Amino acid sequence: MSGKFVRASKYRHVYGQPSKKELCYENLKITKNAWDSNIIQTNGKYISVNWDASGGGAFAIIPINEVGKAPDTVSLFRGHKGPVLDTAFNPFNEQEVASCSDDGKILIWTIPDDYSFHKYLDEEEEVKDIIEPTKILEGHSKKVGLINYHPCAENVLASSSLDYTVKIWNTKTGKDEISLKHKDLVTSFAFNYNGSLLATTSRDKKLRVWDVRKGEIISEGAGHSGAKPSRVCWLGNTDRIVTTGFSRLSDRQVGIWDINNVEKGPIDGFLVVDASSGVLIPYFDEDTSILYIAGKGDGNIRYYEYENDLLYELSQYASTDPQRGFAVTPKNKVNVKENEVVKSFKTVLDNSIEPISFYVPRRSELFQADIYPDCPSSEPAISAEDWFGGKEVNGPILMTMESIFEGKKPEFKDSKPATKVSEAKEQSDKQKAEARQKEKEEKEKQKSTIKVEPKNIDTQKDEPKNVDDVLKSSSEIGNLINKVVDQSDDEDPELDLDDKEDDWEEVKKSDVKSLSSSESKKEDPKQEETREEEPEKVESKKEEPRKAESKKEEPVKETKKEEPVKETKNKESEKETKIEEPVQVEQISKEAVKPVETIKATEVSTSKKEESPSSSTTTTTTAKPTLGSAIEKLSNLVIKLESQVEKLTESGLEKDERLKSLEDKIEQLLRK
Repeated sequence: MSGKFVRASKYRHVYGQPSKKELCYENLKITKNAWDSNIIQTNGKYISVNWDASGGGAFAIIPINEVGKAPDTVSLFRGHKGPVLDTAFNPFNEQEVASCSDDGKILIWTIPDDYSFHKYLDEEEEVKDIIEPTKILEGHSKKVGLINYHPCAENVLASSSLDYTVKIWNTKTGKDEISLKHKDLVTSFAFNYNGSLLATTSRDKKLRVWDVRKGEIISEGAGHSGAKPSRVCWLGNTDRIVTTGFSRLSDRQVGIWDINNVEKGPIDGFLVVDASSGVLIPYFDEDTSILYIAGKGDGNIRYYEYENDLLYELSQYASTDPQRGFAVTPKNKVNVKENEVVKSFKTVLDNSIEPISFYVPRRSELFQADIYPDCPSSEPAISAEDWFGGKEVNGPILMTMESIFEGKKPEFKDSKPATKVSEAKEQSDKQKAEARQKEKEEKEKQKSTIKVEPKNIDTQKDEPKNVDDVLKSSSEIGNLINKVVDQSDDEDPELDLDDKEDDWEEVKKSDVKSLSSSESKKEDPKQEETREEEPEKVESKKEEPRKAESKKEEPVKETKKEEPVKETKNKESEKETKIEEPVQVEQISKEAVKPVETIKATEVSTSKKEESPSSSTTTTTTAKPTLGSAIEKLSNLVIKLESQVEKLTESGLEKDERLKSLEDKIEQLLRK
């Protein structure tokens, strides 16, 4: 049910923060009764606590501002003959609270205006208990386990009992106007947003949705299959409910249901939380669409964001202190200026209560309207008589949260009609489809406005435009050239190849023989030592051997008409000691082929023949044995360069063909 990827949500970073120890409520005697209820309740002004009292049932009322350690003897509300199982505050009267007990009675209490939990004393300066309830509601034949007030109608209270009924009371008259009979104990119930429907879970593992005033079941189906109690609450002003419970294997589950089709089971199945044994207490904040789940016996409080029948896990409040009771204040009691969205309380070790606040992190100090929509007010939307008479309202009367932020008198508004999630989903899907169609049309319009110019298409940006770019883009060619350059730097420093053709001189026949024999031999150690000299020293030593050798040389007449050859002349590689960039192919193609007289001992094969040897200036020089090897290396380099250029040109032709096919497709699309 949760998304695999991170969703964009303004509540993704909601975090829970506990209060400091001095702001907690300590030295309490919270009941240890095993009955499944929330144990504590709150209306934002008071906290009610089921008390562990001897000699009959009692509960305590703690004002919110009376924090810290409580005295050993405190003022309690005593009136039941059995343990108090649950309490509930009147949403339209802060001073009214109801309690139900093991004795089968429901008592309505009025909290005195001067009431104090720590120091409520009588005339004799002794702790005074409240023992006289305002009204007693009798009608259940067995223990009453749960009570809850109507969200819209004044003086309307619902209660469930071990006599397998849920009764709807008019607290003003003290009569049970409606009774909804079940086949087993009702473990949880909840009114919908406007109070016209009631959802119940039962020990017979059934989930039912009732039309309260007609006393009819709208929808019924199998709920959680586990034996432990399940809980139910409404997902705001919608036609969806959420339940928590257990599977047959005791896995804790959460399910979302369509109230009109409960028999079909939960939408998209159950969400498995974990395998713990404590009952999960759900609370749904309709203003932020966040579902909070607190497990009994757990220290953690999980929270999920609800949207279109899906629960997206946000995070959890982690704590090592387990809770048995959990309660949340009304929304109009949160701290709006600190971006607090939920203010809750939990019991710790049955002897203290810890406040926990959930915040949306915002830096702005302005009112955050997006996280604070209008919330239910303390004004009733309808009277008990009108509601029992069949009158309908959309929901509770709303008040603006901005007025709370500014400290002004609140403005009241009427609620909107309930949202049908199925229709909302269809509408959102339709809007998404329309948005996709609109985006597609915009893309097609953009394509139609683009002029097809093959020379300017982006695919040609990767193609080299000339030979220089081919050379620079090919790392293989650059590596080959650098390798030859490095090798040419290691050659004999006495070797001198100048730029001009006049530097080539004739060689005697005896010298030619010695040249042919020396090419097959290794270089002497003196030459190897000179390789390690710095480039500056190499250039300084070039002139001395030239002068000495030029004195011994004499011109020799040629007896044969020899075949001229082309020689690649490494003008750049042997004259310069360092080359920072690869040599351009254009320079190599211009200077690689120059006529040279063949030496009798070594004949070099050439790729092209010139018209006549007389057309070129035939000169020879006294070359050391490394000349032939350098010529061979350069000729091999040219061959490798030519093969690499051929490969690149072939790949360029393939790209041209692909580009042409792409242009044809674009033209076809534009014609359509």
